[in-house]
Parts: sequence; C-alpha cells; structure tokens
Amino acid sequence: MKMQIEIDKEMLDEAMKLGNHTSKKATVNAAIKEYIARKKRAEIKELFGSIDYDPEYDYKQLRQAR
Repeated sequence: MKMQIEIDKEMLDEAMKLGNHTSKKATVNAAIKEYIARKKRAEIKELFGSIDYDPEYDYKQLRQAR
C-alpha cells in the first residue's frame, strides 16, 4: 500500500543507521514490526498472575515421553 506521510528526517536517518537498513521503506517496516511486537509483549505481561495452572502438570514427564 502506498502512503504519503511526514516523518522526522533526523529520526529516520538515525533509525536507518541503528538498524543497518538500506532504505527508508525497510526502516519504516522494521519500526512498525517492532512496535507491534512490543504491544503484544505488553499484553502478555498483563496476563502474568491471572492464569491458573494445574499443580499436577509435570513437564519433565512429558519430555521423557518423546
């Protein structure tokens, strides 16, 4: 999808250098991918302590079954 947006040139140049990207497109796509990953990790962190686990679950026994 083609879009036209204004991006701070200094920030884009710095991101290109830090990420070793050769194009603006690659830099922006990597930044969006990283943003999405961070948001998903934040959602997962919210689940900590809210999920009950089975105290009878034995992961070591399952490893030996293979």
